[in-house]
Amino acid sequence: MLTGFQNIAKIPELKRRILFTLMMLAVYRVGCHIPTPGIDADALMAFFARHRGTIFGLFDMFSGGALERLSVFALGIMPYISAAIIIELLKVVFPAIEKLYKEGEAGHKKIKQYTRYGTVLLCIIQGLGISIGLEGMGMESGGRPVVLDPGWSFRLMTVLTLTAGTTFIMWLGEQITERGIGNGISLIIFAGIVARMPSAIIGTFSLMQTGEIAPMIMIILLGVMIAVVGVIVFMERGQRRIQVQYARRVVGRRVYGGQSTHLPLKVNTAGVIPPIFASSILMFPATITSFIGTEGQTGSGWLSYLWSWVSWVTAAMTPGHVAHELVYVALIIFFCYFYTAVTYNPVDVADNMKKYGGYIPGLRPGKRTAEFIDRVLTRITLWGALYVSAVCVLPTILVQKFNVPFYFGGTALLIVVGVAMDTVAQIESHIVMRHYEGFEGIIGKKRMGRIRR
Repeated sequence: MLTGFQNIAKIPELKRRILFTLMMLAVYRVGCHIPTPGIDADALMAFFARHRGTIFGLFDMFSGGALERLSVFALGIMPYISAAIIIELLKVVFPAIEKLYKEGEAGHKKIKQYTRYGTVLLCIIQGLGISIGLEGMGMESGGRPVVLDPGWSFRLMTVLTLTAGTTFIMWLGEQITERGIGNGISLIIFAGIVARMPSAIIGTFSLMQTGEIAPMIMIILLGVMIAVVGVIVFMERGQRRIQVQYARRVVGRRVYGGQSTHLPLKVNTAGVIPPIFASSILMFPATITSFIGTEGQTGSGWLSYLWSWVSWVTAAMTPGHVAHELVYVALIIFFCYFYTAVTYNPVDVADNMKKYGGYIPGLRPGKRTAEFIDRVLTRITLWGALYVSAVCVLPTILVQKFNVPFYFGGTALLIVVGVAMDTVAQIESHIVMRHYEGFEGIIGKKRMGRIRR
């Protein structure tokens, strides 16, 4: 593996790409500390301290702490991800969008253009909502206002600032994808999550020095962390390979096909989307309770009834309770199947195989092949959903049962490990393509030998 890192310096293009990626991520992190005009930073920090565990905490994690400071990058890359997911779901409803997905490179460029337009629209809506909400923050509990000079001038300034910030992040991500290494959008999310690791490590060492955490317990937790990361790597690489045989075709004087390959089906086809959806739904009651505040408790009529009902749901859905964990797991399993069904169409896969003369041995092309692929995908999705659920429930167990002072696991860990694996795979492909030894040592040598022959 050390040889693989040393070989990076021997490839000028790869070195330039990695340096460009690091520079763009540094620009992103600097922008996370540039505040939006007209905000009292101390009052805003106090507001977020009172509203831990709501949906604000989830968005703040993906923005790398920018939302808590309300920097120019406060919306982060979430509007772009939301727009991409919305267009992906609209594919099922509108045949015209589904047709664009099948048009190759030209269709994908059109989809990207629609995603950018949707991102700007979502930024305007969210920016206006945040600006209006900021004007009322801090006043519900008698605290000082967050906005220094409320009004439409502040709202327009906030909308323009946040929309421009997210558009710039979107451009950064596209530049990293084209001129850097790895997927730019994923690396920006990765940088935002990893930026919080130093503070968690410092806090853990301070607790060890004060004696609140025994060194032996910390060693055991470190072993558990390494094992969990290993399981995630194993499961993310896991796939069910279905053998596909292509019939031999004669076109003119040339013979095509006649080869055997495989159709890979990932165990975790849905990725990190299911836990994000599930977390958002579970955090809505706590978010509504925080906005209603004491007015609902002391008020009368429908507001008091709504406050009492939402408070009961919030108490039952508190992380660590059995009801919360059961509902969380059920939602993750549901969204794993839902998102897999939306993004992966066995009928289209079977039709494409039939079009190019491919078939699964023992099955007729067409409907029987689609049914077989759907049956296999349904079975492996269950194991993928259970694996994602276990990783997402792990942080609650560590915090509640073992008093771990940091949040280890969940969506953040899945994103970090997944993005790291994809980036390392791209770096290794650049190294091996130029006849150097990759990160996998002996495997890299075998690949190099095949290339040379």
